[in-house]
Amino acid sequence: MHYKHHHPENDPAFKGLSVNEGVESLPTVNPYRKARQKKKHLTVSDYVDGILNGEISILSQAVTLVESSLPEHQEIAQQVIEKCLPHTGNSIRVGITGVPGAGKSTFIEALGMNLVRAGHKLAVLAIDPSSERSKGSILGDKTRMEELSVAKNAFIRPSPSAGSLGGVARKTRESIVLCEAAGFDTIFVETVGVGQSETAVHSMVDFFLLIQLSGAGDELQGIKRGIMEMADGIAINKCDGLNVDKANIAKVQYQNAIHLFPQPASGWSPEVITCSSVELTGIKEVWEMVEKFIQYVKENGYLKLKRNEQAKYWMYESINDRLKSNFYTDEEIMKSLIIAEKRVLSNEVSSFIAAKELLDKYFRQ
Repeated sequence: MHYKHHHPENDPAFKGLSVNEGVESLPTVNPYRKARQKKKHLTVSDYVDGILNGEISILSQAVTLVESSLPEHQEIAQQVIEKCLPHTGNSIRVGITGVPGAGKSTFIEALGMNLVRAGHKLAVLAIDPSSERSKGSILGDKTRMEELSVAKNAFIRPSPSAGSLGGVARKTRESIVLCEAAGFDTIFVETVGVGQSETAVHSMVDFFLLIQLSGAGDELQGIKRGIMEMADGIAINKCDGLNVDKANIAKVQYQNAIHLFPQPASGWSPEVITCSSVELTGIKEVWEMVEKFIQYVKENGYLKLKRNEQAKYWMYESINDRLKSNFYTDEEIMKSLIIAEKRVLSNEVSSFIAAKELLDKYFRQ
């Protein structure tokens, strides 16, 4: 005898009992969830059109391509850069450096907000130091520039230094080209403030600003000939509170030191300005100094000459970079490197002879 729905409890003999047939099991996958769409692969034309239209998301993707070491990404990136080149060269490029703790990020936010409010479009390319051990970077400049990072006409891009020359991101110059093509009229390049990074940044900007501190010991310790000779202007930051008198003393010391150096090729005499990124004093004066410098070097022809020299310098740097990359990714050389290492470590051959043999082998191929 079959009872309704195979439940014996539903037999009339069991008065007052009833068992429902239950509900159908729900599918394990949510039927209302839309399938994730595959990310569209942009063409070179998509990148170029997006950049020229000032689309920040496409600009960010293009900068990521530039920074990538994958050959297929590099190929697309170089095509994009080539098509963007005719739309570049119209910005003011400012390099900003200083010792860690000088308040570079706070200064950039204060000056940047001042420029954005005045109608400028600002791109900040901040070089973040990569760990020598893990090769990772914090990339925390956006958190240090809270107001500027959400400003409509500002673009902040922290890039890992990835162990390249003195902490300067290898592809910052290409990023400058993309930002200019996207319509940014002012570009800041912030260095990590250590080692040889200043030399590389100096070779890609129009104005080189040195941020200094006062009251942190002997001010003359901060006057290092190499970096002082590169600086087109010095801003003594944190000139506020009890530090005002010390900042003014430091200003006089730096001004006296500048006069001891030979006249720069630009013919410009570097200026020293005290400022406070917190109280926003002296910030406007720093930018007036930059504009005065740009006007001066445009009139005497030095700006065009400097940019031509920079383009030539980066051509040679690109050659060196490509040669180095090709050498270390060559399969035969990779095998030979392991053998050469063992020979050097066992004192069979000197480091210099091993290097010469490897290079000779590479160029004979």
